Parts: sequence; C-alpha cells; structure tokens
Amino acid sequence: MNRQPLPLSPFGTPTLEQLTGLVFELASQLHVERVHRIALEAALEAAGVLVPAAADGIAARADVHAKALTSLDRSMAGVMRVLTEHPDPRTPLRAPIGKTR
Repeated sequence: MNRQPLPLSPFGTPTLEQLTGLVFELASQLHVERVHRIALEAALEAAGVLVPAAADGIAARADVHAKALTSLDRSMAGVMRVLTEHPDPRTPLRAPIGKTR
C-alpha cells in the first residue's frame, strides 16, 4: 500500500524559498516588536511612570491582552502572506500589509 503524505498546510507543501521567507518575516517582526517594547519600557522608567518589572503585571490585564491579540492577528497575516503570495522576483521587498506597491 502506497500512502500519499499529508500536505503540511491547506496551501500545499511550502517551497524552500517560502520557508526561508517565513523565517526572515518572523525574525523581522520579532526584532521590531522587541525594539519598540524596550524603548517604551525605558522611556516610562526614565519618566518615573513605570517601576522596573511593572510591565509584567500589566500584561495580564484583559484590555492589554485584547490589544495583544489584535496585534497577533496582524502579525499572522504577514506570516501567512509569505506562504500564499506569488512574488514578483523584480521586487524583493514586501509592501506593508494593506498597502499595494
């Protein structure tokens, strides 16, 4: 009996280029988010508005959690775009989500 392997996703098996693009997209998003978080925490601590480590407690609030989920949805849209797009090789950079070239 010869079984066909199950596809990895409903979009088919990703190519090496798609997987590489996905890794770079995730790394880029992670870097941007980390820089923004560090800058915001530093600014708030410098202004005396936030004591060190206070952000951890605030992150558990429902309103903050809801905002984080919205941000996650936006990030995941960028990740899924890497797997579903058919890029023009003449344009190596992606336009921001929601904007056309």
